[in-house]
Amino acid sequence: MTATARLELVAFDAADTETLAKFWVDLTGWEIVRNDGGWTNIRTGDGQEIGLQPSDDHIPPQWPGQEHPQHFHLDLLIDAYQEAAERAVGLGATRLAEGPTWVTLADPAGHPFDICRREGVGPVMGLYAVTIDAPDASALAHFYADLLGMEVTYEGPEGGLVSGDGKNLMFEQISNYHRPQWPDPAHQQQAHLDIVVDDLDAVQAHAVELGATVLNGDGKQFRTLADPAGHPLDLTL
Repeated sequence: MTATARLELVAFDAADTETLAKFWVDLTGWEIVRNDGGWTNIRTGDGQEIGLQPSDDHIPPQWPGQEHPQHFHLDLLIDAYQEAAERAVGLGATRLAEGPTWVTLADPAGHPFDICRREGVGPVMGLYAVTIDAPDASALAHFYADLLGMEVTYEGPEGGLVSGDGKNLMFEQISNYHRPQWPDPAHQQQAHLDIVVDDLDAVQAHAVELGATVLNGDGKQFRTLADPAGHPLDLTL
């Protein structure tokens, strides 16, 4: 039997997860489903989850530069995107940029996110994708598709898209990419993926075959690896 790996959630680092959780719940209408010692999980309307991980040495990303890069961001969908962006600013977000159908903001911990217009979505905000920076977006898309049993549904010069189990991971091509070097606080991770597995040893070995690096490979309940672009990821039972 082939060992399985399933994307559970993306977790963002923050010095104050309570404030950040309140921001996201007030903005989106999503619900808190876990609050354990500062670690908080928020569930979207369609059942996806976002984690907020306490980090005392968190340094906010400074988009669009690479000195303290973002690494991950959320792409959100709503019909009235400008009104949603104004509401986000009122809740503590910072407006960073905008285009014809989207607005880029930073949440109170500094993590950028995009609010994008999609007609017919209605007033409830949805999570379209977790977007991950990469020096080779196509290669990283194939890494995660192979690891998670998902499908590469788009590849282009600007990036790639991987889909499966009602979830999307996007990979954005970044020039002058600076990789995280966890646990070095000077090159922070900013965010990571939690991946649920049925066999730690087998999935770890498979990930290494695909190009991952083992950072902490001795745990009985979880292991920490880095993907080929340096982003940490946790394998958990």
